[in-house]
Amino acid sequence: MPKLASREGVESPTPMRRAGDRGLILLGQVWAWLFLVILVAFFSITTPHFFDLFNFQSMGANAAVMLVLALGQTFVIITGGIDLSVGYVMGLATIVISMTMQALVGYPFPVVVLAGLLAGLSVGVAAGLINGAIIAKLQVPPFIATLGTLGIAQGLAYVLSGGPPVSIPLPGLGTLGNGYLFYYHATYGFSMFAVPEGVTGPEIRNVRGFIPFQILYAGIFTAFLAWLLASTRFGRHVYAIGGSAKAALRAGIPVQRNLFKVYVLSSVMASLAGFMYVLRYTGGVANSGDAMMLSSIAAIVIGGASLLGGEGRILGTLVGAMIIAVIQNGLVLLGIDPFWQYAAVGVVIILAVLADQAKFRIRR
Repeated sequence: MPKLASREGVESPTPMRRAGDRGLILLGQVWAWLFLVILVAFFSITTPHFFDLFNFQSMGANAAVMLVLALGQTFVIITGGIDLSVGYVMGLATIVISMTMQALVGYPFPVVVLAGLLAGLSVGVAAGLINGAIIAKLQVPPFIATLGTLGIAQGLAYVLSGGPPVSIPLPGLGTLGNGYLFYYHATYGFSMFAVPEGVTGPEIRNVRGFIPFQILYAGIFTAFLAWLLASTRFGRHVYAIGGSAKAALRAGIPVQRNLFKVYVLSSVMASLAGFMYVLRYTGGVANSGDAMMLSSIAAIVIGGASLLGGEGRILGTLVGAMIIAVIQNGLVLLGIDPFWQYAAVGVVIILAVLADQAKFRIRR
């Protein structure tokens, strides 16, 4: 994992001399993967329908929006900041996208979808510019700045929508959010993007879909941001700022400009998560991202990112999102009250923070 500088006021890590310490550090790096395997094994044994392709696809599709929301936030947390506004920016984006598409119904389908996407991106860019200006230029702590943006986005979403969901009467829109890349029927074979020709009536029930579009979208965003963080100068600067902003500045890294980019990226990913939500539910809801905000931050922390900055990976965020999705899905299949999902995720977050603290103490 790239780490270009030490945290503020802390000496650079020294080489590990004891095999025990190296083992504990390695365990701290891979515990999320081990925990995921244990969870999958546990729910596969205790519930009859968990280890099923359809269930895995459904679980992945449900977690895709939350994952995309977390991807941009990962950059923010690596810099040592936090973006509390992402869930509400996503909610505002779903409303703006839905109202834009609703107003354009009757125009060609691609025009309506593209206009909705651009409208959502404009919300993300605007929110990111506001956060970036307040945090990078005015030196306001990220917690306070994004708390203010949270309130603005939440208020605008309710003012524009009036409260109720905004639906989009556009045939075919739901297919973009709920379709599959491949379809298979034992008699009619494989086809892409739509059920095989000739399948009609009750035979539709025997068609199986593979790779939901939601997973495909999230996979593309995940691959791109993983490359951006791991293989570009911008990614290296993000780690350097999180390790020590002062040291990064002395090294000639434009800290303010990069912080600006990080917060714009976070808000843009929130708006893209909103667009995926609109495709899946063919409409927008002002509070659609409220619950996902906590889950997205949890996914990043569980995946190994440190809230102190300087550490984190996109792959780790992916694992964290998968752990949360497995917990939520497994508890539902076990028939446990859904409210226990929040408690279970909270316990996992505490474990992740304790693992990070232990790793940090050993390195010192």
